[in-house]
Amino acid sequence: MNAAGSAPRFPALPDAENATGMRPDGAAGPAPPRDPGDGASRGRVAISGNPAAVNIVTGTGALGRLFGIDPDTGVRLGGLWIGDASGVVAGGSQPGRWGLNGLTVIDLNLDGEKLLGWRGGMVGTEFLQFSGTTTNGLAGAFPGFDSMEVTPPLVRQELYQLWVRQTFFDDKLIIRIGKTVPTFDFNNVVRPVPVDDPAAAIPAVSGLAYTPIFVNPTLLGAIPGYYNSATGVTASFTPTKQLYFSYGAYDGNVAVGRQTGLAGPRFNGHYFHIGEVGYAYRAGTLKKPGNFGVGVWGQTGPLTDFDGNTVRGTRGVYLFGSQRLWFRHPGRDNSGVSGFYQFGANNSNAMPARQFFGAGLTAFGLVPGRPDDSFGGGVALTWLNDQVGASKALFPQTGLEDQPLRPSQLMFSTYYQIKLFDGWFFQPNLTYIPTPAENSFTPQALAVTMRLTVLF
Repeated sequence: MNAAGSAPRFPALPDAENATGMRPDGAAGPAPPRDPGDGASRGRVAISGNPAAVNIVTGTGALGRLFGIDPDTGVRLGGLWIGDASGVVAGGSQPGRWGLNGLTVIDLNLDGEKLLGWRGGMVGTEFLQFSGTTTNGLAGAFPGFDSMEVTPPLVRQELYQLWVRQTFFDDKLIIRIGKTVPTFDFNNVVRPVPVDDPAAAIPAVSGLAYTPIFVNPTLLGAIPGYYNSATGVTASFTPTKQLYFSYGAYDGNVAVGRQTGLAGPRFNGHYFHIGEVGYAYRAGTLKKPGNFGVGVWGQTGPLTDFDGNTVRGTRGVYLFGSQRLWFRHPGRDNSGVSGFYQFGANNSNAMPARQFFGAGLTAFGLVPGRPDDSFGGGVALTWLNDQVGASKALFPQTGLEDQPLRPSQLMFSTYYQIKLFDGWFFQPNLTYIPTPAENSFTPQALAVTMRLTVLF
């Protein structure tokens, strides 16, 4: 089960048909913003395990080409489909049970300069359809081991994004207004450092499928994201190619349980603010790409904590980073190993998670004869709210709702991502949760997720 608000992002994408359909996106994140279409990062292995974590443009554009739409005209139509089956093979809350999830995103992107001579202008919109069942609750997990399932309703169709984007001062300032997904732009550890050298480029830092890789658990229940996007403004300033500053302000009614993805904006005193500064660099004689980001956030308006008390807003901090650790063939290809790390904390009893630490490793192109496959693992340790009401909110109707959450949840996950052919990826994931969050009586859980991702 996940708090209402946000969780994953999904593989995002494209570049003039690189093997994975991934590239840097046009809003700030772990690396300085780059315009869609700049082709700066042309890695050949590993997509994000849950799409759209890397790019504001989704899919490869194949859908548009199927209908005879030439992207050179300024109109780009793409999307993705993800299907997964998740089950708890041992332990957890409901051992032996399985759940199914399916996600479709259709993306339309209009280049204002090509269509209207509108320099630096862009318009984007996305439609989302999701059909799913409870998966994370089967393990008694919070945050989840399967990032696709977030919060009810688990069958939904929605206008996921609708935004206008404008660049200023030779792309040093980027402003995006409309219905967006802030977890793409902030605290996005999955997005790689954009580099000009194809032999150093990767499309995604990790293909892990658990929730913490897509949204820091200390922000769950406050930050809008998948699949509850929200209306607001995002501004990014990049004075140099290495340094960026970003700020966003959004409809903050996710924090009071409103399904902002399914509803229009409501500006009633509940606002979510977030700011981030980050730096990208190349380290050592081999110029291994690395980056880090630090952010602060605040939620305004009256909130109710899990014991029924009213609190005035909440706030928190986070940091993240990634680093290329090893090149197997320096200067020849991007095979090797990268690592990432995450941390977060907040000050509120209205949030289900109070502190978090995560880290992981990803190997690219190391399997003989499989240059486009990747594999990796990660660890996520989340310290939880000890109020009894937190258990009732996150795990209702378990028969043990009067028991508090465990003090913390530790989760280990590993995956192998197989490129079947261009745009098609199959990924088995194995997750071990020695301390499921549900309560102290829930036994350790071993969960499996089998995921198929199709980019088009």
